Order: sequence, then structure tokens, then C-alpha cells
Amino acid sequence: MLQVQFIRENKQAVLEGLAKRSFANAQTIIEEVLSTDETRRSTQVLLDNILAESNKLSKEIGNLFKSGEAQKANLLKEKTGQLKDQSKELTEKLNIATSELQELLYQIPNIPHTSVVAGKSEEDNEEIFSEGTIPDLNENALPHWELAKKYDIIDFDLGAKITGAGFPVYKGKGARLQRALINYFLDKNIKAGYKEVQVPHLVNEASGIATGQLPDKEGQMYHASVDDLYLIPTAEVPITNIHRNDLVKEADLPIQYTGYTPCFRREAGSYGAHVRGLNRLHQFDKVEIVRIEHPDNSYNALNGMVDHIKEILRELKLPYRILRLCGGDTGFVAALTFDFELYSTAQKRWLEISSASNFETYQANRLKLRFKNSDGKSQLVHTLNGSSLALPRVLAGILENYQTENGIKIPEVLIPYCGFDTID
Repeated sequence: MLQVQFIRENKQAVLEGLAKRSFANAQTIIEEVLSTDETRRSTQVLLDNILAESNKLSKEIGNLFKSGEAQKANLLKEKTGQLKDQSKELTEKLNIATSELQELLYQIPNIPHTSVVAGKSEEDNEEIFSEGTIPDLNENALPHWELAKKYDIIDFDLGAKITGAGFPVYKGKGARLQRALINYFLDKNIKAGYKEVQVPHLVNEASGIATGQLPDKEGQMYHASVDDLYLIPTAEVPITNIHRNDLVKEADLPIQYTGYTPCFRREAGSYGAHVRGLNRLHQFDKVEIVRIEHPDNSYNALNGMVDHIKEILRELKLPYRILRLCGGDTGFVAALTFDFELYSTAQKRWLEISSASNFETYQANRLKLRFKNSDGKSQLVHTLNGSSLALPRVLAGILENYQTENGIKIPEVLIPYCGFDTID
């Protein structure tokens, strides 16, 4: 979340940033934040003064009793009783103001980076790069859901029988290709300097709040209510929480992790042909990269993440483009996001397969994740994350773009991982 001091010192810049997002009632909520913070700060000053006076009187009372002046000591004890009642009232007022301030801050998204343009939806995103050749398929080319059925590699009906729509069953060479992609992505990330971790697939509420999924995306997360745990929507949540409440060493920055997990999203309200097949699922596999960076280096790190994802897509020989998201389409927690989309030739449309984002200090403030700088002061880190990659649409793109009349070819870089070169 945003730091109150930052809002107080940069009110106009905050309002301009929220305007880029078309954030409703920005002026009202910012004024409410500043008013509530003023109440909190003034109450804290009063409480500190009363506690200081109470401590001073307690010492005087002790000295009076020692010197035999019990009558004077008892008079002062009455006053300390009054101060105690006042401090109790002020503590309650302070707790209420602090809680209200926290809830207000949770409602305010991150301020977009200066390079982010204003906009309301994905229609306003900027294409900044494209690469790869779109294959020229014959007129009988099939979308991936028909290819999956033809070659018996993904069974959507069986998944619906076992669980429900959006939970496919991968079979035979489809399952092996899925596993090959996971191993290939992890190997690429490890080679680039990321440390592999295996993390829980359920997290507690504190973890969800720390990375910004809660309370903003609560309706999209599966909640195991008996245990009050949430199924993760992305590995970003448990991986970033590895360092919640930590004071890391400046010399240890950057900290880089990669991890594979299944991801679970309710995707409420998602219907229609555009979500057919692997295009949008309730359970899917993803390999994630997470970076904890010195603030001075975070945007260089973001560019490095973008270049890393480019390299993977080049090796897979899939046509793709990169979008810089506008303010209205940038995620709640992010300051700057680049989306990668590959072209599905059979569906004749672009499919999002990755996002790389810099959250600056927004997550770190919730995480209470800091480092001690060269001046000896504690400072918030910057956190970043990216998909490298989300599997369903990559798999869909491979099936559709690599299809031939005699079967589906496997990208050359994946053949050693698959152990076969064709699905037929």
C-alpha cells in the first residue's frame, strides 16, 4: 500500500496518478486518508504526553513514599488514576483511527510509473514490441480444443466430470508436453540466476494481504473457510511472503526466486467463446519469477525480466508482442506492467501468456520488507514478479501454431524434455 507520508508530501502527484487509472472518488478518499492520519497523529501526541506525565508522577510517588510523605503521594496517585483513564480513552481512539487508516489505504491502488499512459481498459494499452513469424496454416487448421480431442491429449469433459468446468485432464503426450514446459521454464530461470523454491499452495490471510491479493481480489480466490486458508492464484504470493517482516542485508540484494505451482482462480463472470478450452481455467500451471531489489535498480531489473521472457519465446519460436499497460488496465498493486501476448493462428487472436511488473514499494510496505541502507537507515525494497511462463495459453499456442496435416510438431528446444518430436 502507499505510505501515508508519501501521500501527505505528494498529494497532487498521487491524485494525478490515480486519475491515470480512472480511479473513482480519488479526491474524497485521499482527503479522508489525510484527515484520519491527522487524527491518528494528534491522538498519538496526546497519548505520549499523558504517558510521559504518568511515568514522571510514578517516580515522584515512589520518592514521596520513601521520604514518608504518604499524604502527598496519595494525592498524586489520584491524579495518575485520572491520567490512566485518559490514556485508556486515547488508546482506544488511536486504535480506531489506525484501523480506519489501514482500511482506507487498502482501497487505494499503486501510483502508475510516469511512462504509463492514462486509459480505462485494454483498448488503451500500447504495443511497444513484436517479434516472430505468424505461420501460414492451411484452411483446415483447428483450434487447440479440437486438436486436444483429435489426438486425445487433453480431456475437458473428463475434468468437468471430476471437478467442473475449467479443470482439464492432461493425458499421454499432452501431460508429457506440459511437464516438459515446466522443466524447461525452470531450467531457463535457474540458468539466469533465479533460485528454485517449492512453496505451499495454500496461504493464510496475512500472506494474501501482504502481496495485495486481499482484500482487492478476495472474490476471485478459492477460500478454505474452515481453516481460513486461500488457494494461491499465483506463486508470487507464497514466494514473496518468504521475506515478510524481514530486514534483509543490502549486500544480499537482489534476491531472485523461481517456482512452479498450480494456480487457482475462480474467474467469476468469465463466459463465452473467448474463454474456451485452455484460454481461461480455474486451475492451471505456471512458473513464476520474483525479484527483491534495491530501489535504485528495480527498473533495470524489470527490463532484464522482459529480456529473459523474450529469450524463452524466441527459443519456442512463437510469434509474440509486448504491451505496456495503460493506467486503467494496470493491476491494483503494480506501478508498471508489461504484458506478453502470443498469436494464436487458429483462433486468429492474441492470447496473454505473461506479465512482468514492478510494484516499487507498494508490496514491500504491506510486507514490512526492508533493508538497511549505507546510512544505516531501514528502507523499503522494491518487489517485482513475472510469469515465465503461464502454461495453458503457451500450450494452446504450440498446439495451434505447430500443427500440420500429419500431426503436431514439438518445438525443437522442447524435444529433449519431451522425448518425442511429434504428437500424432
